[in-house]
Amino acid sequence: MFARSRPIVTAVVLLASASQAMAYTVYVSNEKDNTISVIDGESLEVIDTIEVGQRPRGIVLSHDGSRLYMCTSDDDHVEVLDLETGKVTHTLPSGPDPELMALSPDGQRLYIANEDDNLVTVVDVEERRKIVEIPVGIEPEGIGLSPDGQWLVNTSETTNMAHFINTESLEIDANVLVDTRPRVAQFTADGKEVWVSSEIGGTVSVIDAQSREIKHKLSFEVRGLPPETIQPVGIKLSTDGSNKAYVALGPSARVAIVDMQSYEVEKYLLVGPRVWNMEFSPDQDRLFTTNGVGGDVSVIDLEKQKVLKSVKVGRLPWGVVVRP
Repeated sequence: MFARSRPIVTAVVLLASASQAMAYTVYVSNEKDNTISVIDGESLEVIDTIEVGQRPRGIVLSHDGSRLYMCTSDDDHVEVLDLETGKVTHTLPSGPDPELMALSPDGQRLYIANEDDNLVTVVDVEERRKIVEIPVGIEPEGIGLSPDGQWLVNTSETTNMAHFINTESLEIDANVLVDTRPRVAQFTADGKEVWVSSEIGGTVSVIDAQSREIKHKLSFEVRGLPPETIQPVGIKLSTDGSNKAYVALGPSARVAIVDMQSYEVEKYLLVGPRVWNMEFSPDQDRLFTTNGVGGDVSVIDLEKQKVLKSVKVGRLPWGVVVRP
């Protein structure tokens, strides 16, 4: 009798372990409320709201998931939030108005775009010091890091360029002219392409990472909407083999689903107004979007290609990360 019951007990344990493995938490920066909203990935409910510095925008997780780095833009520095205690433990230096950043593969360096001083600041997160400041174009914003960590791409909104920076020499190696007001830069998983969104230009430039040439340019058209409302900002490129790209289209309240091989737009999903940035769930079965004007996060089921839920957060939600 005892022997027959063991597989049942084992099955229960395995199910519990699988459930725990699937659990995750979503963190959203609310730039007008000076808070971080914490969303439970299972219930899709806000479970905590954490007060932080002024105007939090770009946020990045440490690789071990213990800390959240936050560009507190109006305080002109990066705050570090301990995710176990929910407390800000210290700050890291940056230039004025830090906006987006990327963490090196070894977790030792932060690359920070400082919108107001035309510099990318490189910071040692353990020693809490600036390593160097790299002059770039006017109004730097986007920061994309290659999978191997060897190349950094920064976008400058007013110069309309994507700057390729060698992370060993910490110097610009090439400049690529893109369309008006580039915002986000993302490398593909194989490091062969960089996708750069141009908010006012209304396009996404796909740049060959080796030749630094634009190999394709995506444009978008939503029936019934004027072109000026379709403003590409956030980009997420799948790494699960589905070959899908997702582009947040700002005031149009749409997310475009793009085939990464044909570069064809397959579908537009209606989300909240001024959809800004996005993040995948750990299994890439969901996509979370920050909708600035709506003050909410849309949860998209990527298999069904439909919005599951809208989660109310703070005012002007901006950045989003997911902690497994």
